[in-house]
Amino acid sequence: MLADFGYGVLVITFLISLYSIVIAIYGEFKKSAVMVESARRAMLLTWPLLTLSALTLVYLLVNNHYELEYVWAVTNRSMPLYLKITALWGGQAGSLLFWSWLLAAFTSAVTLRKWDRDREFLPWVIVVSSVTLAFFLAMIVFFENPFAKILGPVPVDGRGLNPLLRHPGMIIHPPMLYLGFVSFVIPYAFAMAALITGRTDDRWIRITRRWTLWAWMFLSLGLVLGARWAYDVLGWGGYWGWDPVEIAALMPWLVGTPFLHTVMIEEKRGMLKQLNMFLIILTYDLVIFGTFLTRSGVLSSVHAFAESAIGPMFFGFIGLTLITSVALVIYRWGDLKSENSLHSLLSREALFLLAALLFLGILVISFWGTIFPLISELFTGQKVTVGPPFYERATTPLWGGLMLLMGIAPLSAWGHSTIKTLGRAIWKPSIVALIVPIAAYAGGIRQTVALIGFTLVALVITVTLYEFWRGARARSRKSDENFVTALLRLAGRNRRRYGGYIIHISMVLMAIGILGIEIFQTETQKNIAVGDEINLAGYTIHYDSLAQFRNQDGRYVTRAVMSISKNGRDMGELYPRFDIYPDGQPMTIPGVRSTLVDDLYIVLVNWEQVGPQSTPFKIYHNPLVKWVWIGTYLFVFGVLVAAWPEKEREYASARSRRKKAAYGTSGAD
Repeated sequence: MLADFGYGVLVITFLISLYSIVIAIYGEFKKSAVMVESARRAMLLTWPLLTLSALTLVYLLVNNHYELEYVWAVTNRSMPLYLKITALWGGQAGSLLFWSWLLAAFTSAVTLRKWDRDREFLPWVIVVSSVTLAFFLAMIVFFENPFAKILGPVPVDGRGLNPLLRHPGMIIHPPMLYLGFVSFVIPYAFAMAALITGRTDDRWIRITRRWTLWAWMFLSLGLVLGARWAYDVLGWGGYWGWDPVEIAALMPWLVGTPFLHTVMIEEKRGMLKQLNMFLIILTYDLVIFGTFLTRSGVLSSVHAFAESAIGPMFFGFIGLTLITSVALVIYRWGDLKSENSLHSLLSREALFLLAALLFLGILVISFWGTIFPLISELFTGQKVTVGPPFYERATTPLWGGLMLLMGIAPLSAWGHSTIKTLGRAIWKPSIVALIVPIAAYAGGIRQTVALIGFTLVALVITVTLYEFWRGARARSRKSDENFVTALLRLAGRNRRRYGGYIIHISMVLMAIGILGIEIFQTETQKNIAVGDEINLAGYTIHYDSLAQFRNQDGRYVTRAVMSISKNGRDMGELYPRFDIYPDGQPMTIPGVRSTLVDDLYIVLVNWEQVGPQSTPFKIYHNPLVKWVWIGTYLFVFGVLVAAWPEKEREYASARSRRKKAAYGTSGAD
């Protein structure tokens, strides 16, 4: 009964989304505000209906309704309540429902804004958003029904989630990633509305500025949380393995990030309108492409769902939206011409454009590496995959170039900069930054990549802090405020700029952790008996004991106790373990000691051979990796500063500033 209700609500929601598409188009062509309003209200109805359907599925999951195929596949009686709830997005069908629910929430929310100035956008925003929603609902209704019943006897217990998903990260990582994905639908919808209506000024960018920033934040957090989850449970000593599905989530970020910067050029200089359209189109279709890779079964990945018939449908939808969107850009090509031209290769807009090209270069490398197995299978009959070394060697110079630009761009001016003006601005922070690589070299670091990387990190941090100091000092002198008050008020008056600076610092803090683990990681693997020791990177790891027991939820747990010391100083104990679930699936839980300097990461491996007389351990020493997670906290703070609501500036004054910027005298945002 409940399953039929949940599915029936899905069908009704699908029909309502189709209604909103048709009525919005009809109302626009007939110039009927009543019809467009009807389409808007229909869109608003989709979210409460999908909420009903999602809550119905959650109830069935929590209450062990194993007559449903989805409930049987992703839950069992031993799973705790929070995992049964998060199982909503733990499988193919449920995750599509969750994706649709989030999309309906965002598209409904955007239609609640005031449309007095932008009434012509409304019907087309409804159409584009509803088409996307209708597509995902069609996938659920016709192919991946989470309410489908098992044919035959009802099982006594379910299969349960994959052990890798039975982790607290399941609560937040997938929702963050999905939030990032669905949020990018909003700026795409406004971009298409701008193209269709011919209103190709920067109004659509200003409307969606915060939507884009929040989308980018959610997607960034989803990526970092996924990396942390992998670090905690996969037991291979790292956090990013260039897995195809990891890359599928990274690719929209690689386009959304330059889009956040190039839209500033359009706002301030009236330039790069065509590029911005292509970037948001590419971001949207890469979101759908990533969903396609995850759910089609065409690529092997620990993150992917099982092979499904919906793959061709996703591929067709990607092709349709891409062709339609590009055709609209070509149709409006003349209207998208720049209002100003590029006068200096060292101006801020030129450096932003170069950064965008570097991001797109990383995207091309990532895309090629991801689809290469498909191409090789098509032409040779065998899937040939590329591993992390390919990505790392190909992308490292491009990442380095981006870090260099992060250190130079804040000092450049809009419109025009020269080597002389940049040199005069950068020489002081550069001298301070050089202290870091000199100290590193004196400390025994000889790796060229490490020295270059630490130099770039120091340059970005020094330049950014210098910009804070320079701006606050100028305001303090002018207004007779103390330095701290001047700094806070300066940042408050231009949150977007100074929030962006905080984000830059957070990114290079993450880079410190990446450099540490990628260049200086050491490891060892050894079979030892209870009472023996392993030495690595100055640490002494003493094997104290081994315990094997059955947990209350049915898991068979093997746990080692390891005493850690360094230079004769006791550092506490670590407890690496592996769990064997009732269905025979194993899961490795490393023991980790984490500090600002390094992580000691111990894995209990080859669980079939474990015993007190000979136990195999793999131990990693990961220098500086904690800075990846510290940078994440600062990143969130930076986004909150940048996205905090400000009083909207009038479009006319924005155009006035743009004309002044064409003559380029100031580096301020």
